[in-house]
Amino acid sequence: MVELFFAYPVTVLCTVLFLGIMVVSAIYDLVTYTIPHFAPLLLIALFVVFAGWQGLVWAQLFGHAGAAIAMLVAGWVLFALGLMGGGDVKLFAATSLWMGWGGMANYLIMFSLCGGVLALALLVFRRLPLPASFARHSWVAVLHRKEQGVPYGVALNIGAILAWPQLLNLTSL
Repeated sequence: MVELFFAYPVTVLCTVLFLGIMVVSAIYDLVTYTIPHFAPLLLIALFVVFAGWQGLVWAQLFGHAGAAIAMLVAGWVLFALGLMGGGDVKLFAATSLWMGWGGMANYLIMFSLCGGVLALALLVFRRLPLPASFARHSWVAVLHRKEQGVPYGVALNIGAILAWPQLLNLTSL
């Protein structure tokens, strides 16, 4: 592992930062039902650094940007229909920039499966009585309310983490 870091320090650093942003954003969404504005911005900036380091050619960059724009438009439609929050749309588009068209199918499948598992887990959680020790934490009490939606950013983030191994071969996308 040490040899990998010294051979590819920017790649390793970008990987750690990408995964860190995903984890922090998932926790933030779980606790607050919002995606922090800095998460998509950091993902975009980090992609620029990573793509430059990897030496992506213009065609690859346009492919990744095209995927992000297409998913942003799709997200706007879902937002307009009330199916997705604005923060989720921004996170989805920024993460899609990383995935590009080559990783998009894998990402869509991963976050859809994660979203289904999360929704089922919340259905079960909300049917059970909330123990007093958990009710003291306001975010758990909010998460337990039946009228609350699903913090879908959690699924988007976990799906990205699960799709991440495919991105390690970014230049072949």
